[in-house]
Amino acid sequence: MATKPLTQTTGRRKEAVARARLRQGTGQVTINGRAFDVYFPTAAQRMVVSEPLRVAEVEETYDIDASIHGGGVTGQAGALRMAIARSLAELDPEKRGALKKAGLLTRDPRKKESKKYGLVKARKAKQFTKR
Repeated sequence: MATKPLTQTTGRRKEAVARARLRQGTGQVTINGRAFDVYFPTAAQRMVVSEPLRVAEVEETYDIDASIHGGGVTGQAGALRMAIARSLAELDPEKRGALKKAGLLTRDPRKKESKKYGLVKARKAKQFTKR
């Protein structure tokens, strides 16, 4: 942590929370102290995370240092994507329109439905026998 981050933003999706810090650099991404391609092994997840950088056309301008906790891998990728998009919108207000049009600044409101008493899960009930 040599230089002070330009911005620090939070992104959330489902149960995952991502905190992204952007610094001037060469496009290196570090997540929880691990390399980008080690943390997100599939190409689809890496594509989701790097989408805001492609839309704003700044792939090799910023170094990203992120800390993510909670949720699964896909939720974490979505949370980091939102955090990066928010940071880019904060740094360059002209790019905000393009990011918003691509749907990167909208929080995905879908969450896991809570379990109800008397049931096994949110809606699943035990098998009922009439006779």
